[in-house]
Amino acid sequence: MARVAFIGLGNMGGGMAANLAKAGHDVRAFDLSEAALAKAEERGCLRAASAGEAVKDAEAVVTMLPAGRHVRDVYESSVIGIAPTSAILMDCSTIDVATAREEIAKAEAKGYRMVDAPVSGGIAAAEGGTLTFMVGGSPEAFAAAQPFLDRMGKAVIHAGAAGAGQAAKICNNMLLGASMIATCETFVLAQKLGLDPQTFFDISSKASGQNWSMTSYCPVPGVGPETPADRDYQGGFAAALMLKDLRLAMEAAQSADAYTPMGAYAEELYTRFAEKLGGAGKDFSGIIKMIDDSWTPPAGSEAPPPPLGAKV
Repeated sequence: MARVAFIGLGNMGGGMAANLAKAGHDVRAFDLSEAALAKAEERGCLRAASAGEAVKDAEAVVTMLPAGRHVRDVYESSVIGIAPTSAILMDCSTIDVATAREEIAKAEAKGYRMVDAPVSGGIAAAEGGTLTFMVGGSPEAFAAAQPFLDRMGKAVIHAGAAGAGQAAKICNNMLLGASMIATCETFVLAQKLGLDPQTFFDISSKASGQNWSMTSYCPVPGVGPETPADRDYQGGFAAALMLKDLRLAMEAAQSADAYTPMGAYAEELYTRFAEKLGGAGKDFSGIIKMIDDSWTPPAGSEAPPPPLGAKV
């Protein structure tokens, strides 16, 4: 088994680090949160006093951080030049493609192998070791990273060169955000037309409208498999994180001169729900409550004008 540095022990990183420890790796964990460090220790990780201490003598480094600026800071101040050049570097954060490519290039210039390996699956998959990893990097770096990623996921897919993992992730989540909104709209319309939600689910889940947001993550309570909708939209994938990914997708679309009107409208609607109406902490499927007019904004939220084409 290997010595693994794990930096970033939030909702996703905590479960991922625990699965590496469960697999027998010597996991040296670091996070700015004392509570996250204490929980990691309870789950078999060893506490490091800093990111630099965690990566010292590491054979593998895994990072799970909030945004590109955090990834840049950690790698340039605490990983590159401190971790052994023999260590495989794996950034599992969801960040912009440009930053991923830049940091991999900087690492490679110093003799490291590095991949961008964002994940899909949410908190439950992080805990259960059933994440999907979309990996960008050289074939040699992918081969070195795969044994570690396998311990945290059910699928590890080489997407292509540096940055390809991030490209796959933001494209996937743009599709997810747009399809969730469309799924919510159709359930609301079906109910207003007198269809029972379960009956509509039974029909559409076996017809041409079938999609993951409907069959695996239904936004209507009591319909289909258990989802955050059955827990008042708690847990799962927060609307704030969906908005973050949609904004990354729109930045990428602009840089690539790609026409993405559905993605842009999904970003607009999640901005309204998460930021203007106070739904940031709810699961992203909770946007159905904005669509059916049943959402009650928390105190202090200020509703903006409805988006173009919405019911007034």
